[in-house]
Amino acid sequence: MTVIHCRAILFDMDGVLVDSTPAVARVWTLWAKKHGLDPEATVRQAHGRPSLASIRELLPHGDHEAENREVERLEIEDISDVIALPGAVQLLHAIPSRHWAVVTSATRKLAEIRLRVAGLPIAHLVTATDLERGKPWPDPYLKGAEILGIPPADCIIVEDAPSGVRAGKAAGARVLGLLTTTTADELLAAGADWLGDDLAAVSLDPARPNGTVAFSLATRKQNVP
Repeated sequence: MTVIHCRAILFDMDGVLVDSTPAVARVWTLWAKKHGLDPEATVRQAHGRPSLASIRELLPHGDHEAENREVERLEIEDISDVIALPGAVQLLHAIPSRHWAVVTSATRKLAEIRLRVAGLPIAHLVTATDLERGKPWPDPYLKGAEILGIPPADCIIVEDAPSGVRAGKAAGARVLGLLTTTTADELLAAGADWLGDDLAAVSLDPARPNGTVAFSLATRKQNVP
């Protein structure tokens, strides 16, 4: 067990709090086939990034805004098997709301729907709708820290995608990588400081000092300088 101290936790949504992997794969596979693109490569490229950024790269001459609206519509409609990942509900209810935020590459409308369907609380939320630049740029996590009024260096970021890990490290935070959708080697290469299976590996320390969050983590691996 590793004990980690911080003042706030910034959670990615998909693959950290919410299991939407099957729905995401279905939507992007359908979209890729419509445009004659390789479905597997498209799903992989879209993982952990704002949809609009992926669409611009994959379909450079298309109507990006229209395509983005279509992808959002399909994802909003495909929520039948979206559920909370292990440990997510318990952890979010255990941490005071002033100490955590959700920072996601999804649009605000999609994020609110997925969190609600998964039975997760919504406190502070940063989405692709709120920013011009998404992950792997640091902007989303800088915004999350700003909303909480806590320096990024005092935050722990929880991510499952290499692009999100890079965003967190670029923001100056420490990053816990979860092995829900990505391999350990990919997360460590992106800069993750620790690895865990999922949020069920996180146990809050009830004796933490006021204004801080302390938790024990059943780690898989730890990045060693």
